Amino acid sequence: MQTTTKPHLHSLSHRGYIQGLTFSAATTNTPLCHFFSNLRYGLPAQRWRRASPLPSDYSYGTKEEPGKCEKGAGVCPQPAFLGPVDRSGWSEDCFQVNVWVPVGDAPEGGWPVLFYIHGGWLQFGSPNGFSGTGLLGDSPVNTIIVMPAYRLNVFGFLYSSELEHDAASVGETTGNHGFWDQRLALEWTRDNIGLFGGNKENITVAGYSAGAYSTFHQLTYDLSLPAQQSIIKRACIWSNSPAAQPKYPPEAQSQFNALLTALNIPIILPDSEKLARLRAVDPDTLLIAATSTQFHQYRPTSDGAFVSRDLFKSLENGKFAQRFKERNIKLLLGETCNEPKLYSLWFPPKDNTLDALRTRLIAEYPTSTVDALLALYYPDNKLPPGQENWDSDAFGHIYADMQVYKIQRGLIHSLVSHGVPDSSIYRYRVEMRVKCAEKQIPIEWGVTHATDHFIWFWGNGEVLEEREKEAVGRALIGPLARFLDGDGDIGWGTQSHRQMRVLKGDGEVGIWEDGFWDEAMRVWGAVPEIRDGKESARL
Repeated sequence: MQTTTKPHLHSLSHRGYIQGLTFSAATTNTPLCHFFSNLRYGLPAQRWRRASPLPSDYSYGTKEEPGKCEKGAGVCPQPAFLGPVDRSGWSEDCFQVNVWVPVGDAPEGGWPVLFYIHGGWLQFGSPNGFSGTGLLGDSPVNTIIVMPAYRLNVFGFLYSSELEHDAASVGETTGNHGFWDQRLALEWTRDNIGLFGGNKENITVAGYSAGAYSTFHQLTYDLSLPAQQSIIKRACIWSNSPAAQPKYPPEAQSQFNALLTALNIPIILPDSEKLARLRAVDPDTLLIAATSTQFHQYRPTSDGAFVSRDLFKSLENGKFAQRFKERNIKLLLGETCNEPKLYSLWFPPKDNTLDALRTRLIAEYPTSTVDALLALYYPDNKLPPGQENWDSDAFGHIYADMQVYKIQRGLIHSLVSHGVPDSSIYRYRVEMRVKCAEKQIPIEWGVTHATDHFIWFWGNGEVLEEREKEAVGRALIGPLARFLDGDGDIGWGTQSHRQMRVLKGDGEVGIWEDGFWDEAMRVWGAVPEIRDGKESARL
């Protein structure tokens, strides 16, 4: 969409003044939305320490010298995907949000709020690659969008006993710093969104891919708190799931030790010296070393603070469902019809062998989970019909099943089998590509993971064709707008959790009886490690 911008001064009351931008349609000069970027939600923090909330007297600027909020949020140092490494904007001080606000007067009670967490396998990405101009200016959605930057990869998810002792010395927890960053940004949103005309009592947390995975963990943490501390009313889990119980500290320690070895830091050094050397390494060198080891994926740890050590057990025994039902949470979740293609391209196995596939998956999931999965999928150690190689077909298939297809259905099963009504769950399936997706994702990849970014964000800065707008609006974005508003009936059309609302390839809307359900239940029920993260009987 062709747009123009002009400065927009906004008062944040006791927080002072900020200057953002008003986006307008270039052809008509019609205002589309306001944009405020790089708004700080937390104070700078030392590497692998928790960020602190802003003090009560923190001010962004004065009317005469307002805080400049026209550039993007800080970008956590990160590896590249499908292109060269882009170091522009890199900063470990990335505790900022981008905020998109509708034009005009807020409704009574304030605008609903969409807190959106970007994806990228928890290893890369930023909120700067998203545009709210089309969604807020040309679709049925009228909501404030808050997009946080947060620490990623080795900066956001490294864990070890050394870091644990270091954090304890200052009264902190360790590990899962990226999740704590997201939570801090969510609390900032609750406390400050009224200054933009938002309703702090009407916050939906959403995310795509790793952002959807993050959404699940943010919801889980939120449900563990007393009701008066709860923030989340609804959640959108777009193309992801709980996946598996995160690794326990001993396996996370192996990753830490491998990083030390890659950086030639002796493991026998005192804890304080090891951390001092790690903290002195420049971001680029640290990132190169972190991605060079066997354990190159930095993901959450079952630390007992943010991530319960019994998280998957709570799914199985109904405790999670009970809290979900008590808080009356509504959940919108689903998938594209060809998730595996893009998944297969992220750090694929180094060789075309079963052993290489196992090694790659262990970088992602607990070893016990990986071994149980491989025994289930490949009981004779051979590729089944339809899969031609281990390093692409098999990897993409099992990776997409874990991250989306199978375990997302396991989550739904865990909810409805313990009393959550079908009416609380809205499932979708996308089988249509919009043309502008071709600018980033080759058409021959089909409706793969991330092609529907351009649907959920109404072109995400590109232009949807008129026929696409009609189809997308009718199928998904109209109902999404009602979902965010908190309407009781969003016109979804499904009658049970076994049905999915489908945006078909021709733009028509249908209701699909889930053809993957029984196979998903076989995976969910046959692999005990997926449910409780502990060793148990083999198949």
